[in-house]
Amino acid sequence: MTSNLTACFAGLPAKRPVHAVQIVLLVLLTLALPAWATAPRELDWPALIPEGAPVIPPQLAPLHDLSQLSDALSAESAPAAHQQAPNAPVVQSLDGQQIKLPGYIVPLEVSEEGRTTEFLLVPYYGACIHVPPPPSNQIVHIFSEMGVRVEDLYQPYWIEGKLQVRASSSELADAGYQMEAEKIYAYELK
Repeated sequence: MTSNLTACFAGLPAKRPVHAVQIVLLVLLTLALPAWATAPRELDWPALIPEGAPVIPPQLAPLHDLSQLSDALSAESAPAAHQQAPNAPVVQSLDGQQIKLPGYIVPLEVSEEGRTTEFLLVPYYGACIHVPPPPSNQIVHIFSEMGVRVEDLYQPYWIEGKLQVRASSSELADAGYQMEAEKIYAYELK
């Protein structure tokens, strides 16, 4: 094998001989580069707002007084609160990018196994349910084959996948982005 390698590199200036181990390492490095290149881009929620667009602060006042449990139960069946900005501008350059975004899950569809496979990803807990929904550029409509167990929805998650700049509407809120989730895992502080 060494004679074949030497023949391949015969016309190249060499200060020291090429070893098979070096070639194997070079090949492995070349194969690993595409994996590094496709690592998702980690985003935070402000990155979904175009430069110069107004930043609308969240309205975190609850829609109902949770100390009044009986009233709260009837309020849950009441119509959803009006969304702050259902047609907020989006960042067009994010379309088609592999991203990683943390957030909270608001279920739209729940399977018979008790997993939500279609949901809204939002920047703070309770958005779209107990407080008015955030602007549409702060909501990502997620589709997932694996889903998340409904009893695990109280914690934040990382969602990875290809982001699409595509509006969608649900009974809870309008979203400015969509994504087919490739990975879903619990968010942990670094």
